[in-house]
Amino acid sequence: MKAMILAAGRGERMRPLTDHTPKPLLPAAGRPLIEHTIRQLVASGFNDIVINHAHLGQQIEDVLGDGRRFGARLRYSPEGEQALETAGGIINALPLLDSEVFLVVNGDVATDFPYAELARVKVDLAHLILVDNPEHHPRGDFSLSDDGEVTENGRERFTFSGIGLYRPELFKETPPGIRKLGPLLRQAMSDRRVTGEKYSGFWMDVGTPERLQQLSLYYQQQESNDV
Repeated sequence: MKAMILAAGRGERMRPLTDHTPKPLLPAAGRPLIEHTIRQLVASGFNDIVINHAHLGQQIEDVLGDGRRFGARLRYSPEGEQALETAGGIINALPLLDSEVFLVVNGDVATDFPYAELARVKVDLAHLILVDNPEHHPRGDFSLSDDGEVTENGRERFTFSGIGLYRPELFKETPPGIRKLGPLLRQAMSDRRVTGEKYSGFWMDVGTPERLQQLSLYYQQQESNDV
């Protein structure tokens, strides 16, 4: 199964850090954010990885290269200075992805999610990983039924983690361009073709300089515990 890391976001909330450095290259415990994700994916068996980029994207290619030093094969899907949003970025990268199910991970999340377990999941159109709502997103995004169906409305709402499995068919009726993922997922949910699961381990949306600092401390503590 191939994987895609979404790395085209401008990182407005991270400014001025992102004025001259793309958000995925901001360091956490001495390594770029995106490098932590790449290493996790490779350790879980995802060696063929596509990365999209926009703002200052050439820096990402220059720093990461072909991925050989991580044990990965990295390929890139450039979007220019105008990012295409999540669905648009995936559609643009489809020629580089599998004709079957592929994994997509937001480049600005940090987690210890066990990606290797996704190999067991049967996917209709999409399978989403949901997490408890963080303080900055208390209303959540979606609900999860007892039989694993993701819906828009339910008694309890969770936050979409930015980790999902997708089939290309989810995007086949959508023309290229700037396209959000939400409308496509909601249509698939109305057709009862989206499943999901809740993850209760470590997860962080690294959206602000403060959270980036918190993440660095978390990684440093993990390294100390491993010694």
